[in-house]
Amino acid sequence: MTEMMEVSAPSPSLWSAALPGEWSWSPLGEVTLGIYDCPHSTPKLTDDGPYVVRTQDIISGTFRKAGAAKVSRETYLERIKRAEPTQGDLLYSREGTYFGIAAEVPEDEEVCLGQRMVLIRPDASVVNYRYLRYWLNSPFMASHVHGSKDGSVAERLNVSTIRKLPTLLPRLVEQEAIAETLGALDDKIAVNECIAATADELTHALFAQRFPAGVDRRRESGWRPGCLSDICVTQYGYTASSSPEPVGPKFLRVKDINKRNWIDWYDVPYCEIDRAGNEKYSVSVGDILVARMADPGKSAIVEEPVDAVFASYLVRLKTESLAHSYFLWGFLKSAAYERYVASSRGGSVQANMNAKVIVAAELDIPPMDRMEEYYRQVAPLRTRLNSALRESQTLAALRDTLLPQLMSGRLRVKDAEKIVEDHV
Repeated sequence: MTEMMEVSAPSPSLWSAALPGEWSWSPLGEVTLGIYDCPHSTPKLTDDGPYVVRTQDIISGTFRKAGAAKVSRETYLERIKRAEPTQGDLLYSREGTYFGIAAEVPEDEEVCLGQRMVLIRPDASVVNYRYLRYWLNSPFMASHVHGSKDGSVAERLNVSTIRKLPTLLPRLVEQEAIAETLGALDDKIAVNECIAATADELTHALFAQRFPAGVDRRRESGWRPGCLSDICVTQYGYTASSSPEPVGPKFLRVKDINKRNWIDWYDVPYCEIDRAGNEKYSVSVGDILVARMADPGKSAIVEEPVDAVFASYLVRLKTESLAHSYFLWGFLKSAAYERYVASSRGGSVQANMNAKVIVAAELDIPPMDRMEEYYRQVAPLRTRLNSALRESQTLAALRDTLLPQLMSGRLRVKDAEKIVEDHV
């Protein structure tokens, strides 16, 4: 018989009332079949193959393929020797900027662990895997793990600490009901993500169709050779520390624009800034933000009014019209600009591009009517994309409101189900 594992006590702030009947605490290690650390090596990345899951790939609590890296079959087989991730397992970040976040292993996808990740295999006879993901991502656990971190430089949880993490266990049937209720919101958010991705792909396909690369424009009326700098002005961003609390406007950073081709403002943190700074760095619809450090060349466009400023690792490109902005952004997402970035990045330790380099790329500039025609074509697509994102933000806010209420037993599942039905 195995020795009962010690459970690390939950933070005093977690509970102000007694648990509902038949609910109990258990250390995470006692409700799992295994907790497996990642290989402590950096895998060689490839263009094709199974996914390698890194901490930045699960920051939303779900594994996002967009921006995720891949490894060869040989590397994959080497990295799953301890345990092969399968549906029903959880991917958990134990170190770095995004530590203490859980995501489900995706269905019908081969994935292996990147550095700073562990695999959690729940015992289905004791805990529902989806419920466990919600528990590990709950505000209660976020508060707890930030008090259990280890290390003076990098934030991290070691495996022995993870095994002792306190796990709240309602009856299994209640766990399944909680997971199903919250899962309905996440499923709708996933549908909206697909809608947004499709609209975005069509946006850039239209750009490639309207402005194909390699075409000689010298004989076409209204076209002129030039550089990006001919149709925009640049500005560096604001230096500040981000905060999860609403201490000021939203604070857009490189990590908020380099994973997808749109901005998910729900996940963007805040910053403190005075009135003069807010006026100087406040973003407007049509502004394009380009990373100059960390992931140089990655870009995003502001498509809806928002109270936000942009960080110093970003450069703002401002144009005279939305037609100019969408044409410029389309070029920034093109293969031609990707090649330019690859040949222009400097820095022996960390790649970088200054504002002058970012806008020095050469291109053929079309006449105004061609840019306006392209904008008229993509505007409905971007409207659909942003409508889906707004709905997802509402659903995510509802999920994050319901989650602690359900986890504490202060809200009955049946009441939560009625609330969710009104939104999905």
